[in-house]
Amino acid sequence: QVQLVESGGGLVQAGGSLRLSCAASGRTFSGYTMGWFRQAPGQEREFVAAISWGGSRTNYADSVKDRFTIARNNAENSVYLQMNSLKPEDTAVYYCAASTSYNDLYYRNAAPYWGQGTQVTVSS
Repeated sequence: QVQLVESGGGLVQAGGSLRLSCAASGRTFSGYTMGWFRQAPGQEREFVAAISWGGSRTNYADSVKDRFTIARNNAENSVYLQMNSLKPEDTAVYYCAASTSYNDLYYRNAAPYWGQGTQVTVSS
């Protein structure tokens, strides 16, 4: 079974920080682009961040740029999202995703593998 499992979500006050983790199992994701998406209540899923296999390319949504940092550890088959200066509007379920295509993930917000999501709630 191929799985992406997110962890690290929780409740935090505005201005605080959280670090999300995504662990892959069932197979390795060598060569894959990894990314994070989120979905707030009543909203469509939106792109948050992406990172290439080698880590040389990253992209962020304007809403999180300079506050969030995506990183990966390929030896551990994992990807992380460090979230700083959190705002109430960051409240959402956050999903990890993997794709062989950076273009598909970043421009099309499409990926064949998705995690189950982890809830992030930021209080005022």
